[in-house]
Amino acid sequence: MKVHLCVVGRLRGGPEKTLIDDYLARADKVGRGLGLSLGQVVEVEDRKGGGMAAEAELIRRALPCPQFWVMDERGAVMTSPDFAERLGAQRDRGMGDLALVIGGADGIDPALRAEAGLAVSFGKMVWPHMLARVMLAEQVYRAASILAGSPYHRV
Repeated sequence: MKVHLCVVGRLRGGPEKTLIDDYLARADKVGRGLGLSLGQVVEVEDRKGGGMAAEAELIRRALPCPQFWVMDERGAVMTSPDFAERLGAQRDRGMGDLALVIGGADGIDPALRAEAGLAVSFGKMVWPHMLARVMLAEQVYRAASILAGSPYHRV
């Protein structure tokens, strides 16, 4: 299964990009033997504005596959092993591709959230957009490591 990231905003160079690239490369390396690989990283930029509904339409058009999960503060708060189990279950069901979506500053449009297979929250705190991208990349790597039985994740 290919795991894609579809995110609002453009990432320029800097420490966040370095971390994201590192975690995604690690995830791809660990995941390939498990049937999980990195797909596309799609960046959506909403330059015209138009609110959450317009941003949701841009995301829909940019999605590299029909199946997607959203990262949203109203989503399920889960442990890293739970997240890994969910990813593994999708892979085991034969899903070819899954996109993980991070919306813009106002979050995910309710209609888009309703279309998602799962909404996941990083907790009750609000995180800057670029840190959310780093955290998602790290959790994808951690999930692959957990599924591989690696000691990276300790309980």
